[in-house]
Amino acid sequence: QARLVESGGGLVQAGDSLRLSCVLSGRASSDYDMSWYRQTTGEEREFVAGISWTGARTIYEDSVKGRFTISRDNAKNTIYLQMDSLRSEDTAKYYCHAQGKEVHGVRDELDVFWGQGTQVIVSS
Repeated sequence: QARLVESGGGLVQAGDSLRLSCVLSGRASSDYDMSWYRQTTGEEREFVAGISWTGARTIYEDSVKGRFTISRDNAKNTIYLQMDSLRSEDTAKYYCHAQGKEVHGVRDELDVFWGQGTQVIVSS
């Protein structure tokens, strides 16, 4: 059974860095486009960064551009989120998301799953 497990969250001060990791088990990560989302209490889950299955394409939410970097290592079935210059507004639970890649122009919209999240707290 496919499973995503995040790690690397914690309590840091504003300006510090953290690196989140997300390991996919039960599937080959090279079959998935993957993303990071975040959510604070009472708010909608929001997109943070995404990376294509090859790693060739990345996309970022505007507020994290230039501070966060998403990457992946398909040999380790792992994606990462390097977070630098952290701000108090980055405080949230961060979730890993996997979406089956497009094959011959078709994507299985049901081939989607989430991790349980890792908490990041940035104190000012």
